Amino acid sequence: MYVTMRAALVRNAVVSVFNGGITLAILLIAPLGLAAVIANTLLVAASTLVMTTAGDGVVYFLQGGRASVESLPGRPNNRSIQRRDDVDPPSRYR
Repeated sequence: MYVTMRAALVRNAVVSVFNGGITLAILLIAPLGLAAVIANTLLVAASTLVMTTAGDGVVYFLQGGRASVESLPGRPNNRSIQRRDDVDPPSRYR
């Protein structure tokens, strides 16, 4: 799956804010000081952003850096995708 760097950053930021919100809700129930709640919430949000970005880097590395728009399946100019004749099409296409 090809995702632009901007889209990945937005996705990771949304996940971080969501995790931070859950952490904030949990920590507000606990009898902690406000500074501890805010610090823990910010640390969870920051660590989520760092770890999801690192995960994207690992996926990019494992793909070999080959994810480009030209290599996407279904593109009309992609010559490497060929129809297989030995596979029966689904019955709805007959």
